[in-house]
Amino acid sequence: MKIRQVAAAFSLIALTTATWAADAPVKVADGVLVGANGMTLYTFDKDAAGSGKSVCNGPCATNWPPLAAAAGDTAGGDYSIITRDDGAKQWASKGKPLYFWSKDQKVGDKTGDGLNGVWHVAKP
Repeated sequence: MKIRQVAAAFSLIALTTATWAADAPVKVADGVLVGANGMTLYTFDKDAAGSGKSVCNGPCATNWPPLAAAAGDTAGGDYSIITRDDGAKQWASKGKPLYFWSKDQKVGDKTGDGLNGVWHVAKP
């Protein structure tokens, strides 16, 4: 009987993980996190992991658009949702807010990586 209970528990975990993966705000491509549009995502060294805040606002957010979370989105696993200074919601990975780089033109571009020594591609 215990073997069946353990097998059922593992099946439930696998189903939950598969469901979360399908709803995840990002995916992995070429070893980095990308948005649903396939564009590279970045983290900012000046954002404190787990603070629930982004320090990239105003003109910074124009150049580094946040990965927006929709009203019905729910966090899970390594992904959380923070509230920006303007009240908008933004996805974070491992507590670090995620951003696109406005100068990336096509899927696979990583032109923001290392910019000013504080912007880095987001890794899983």
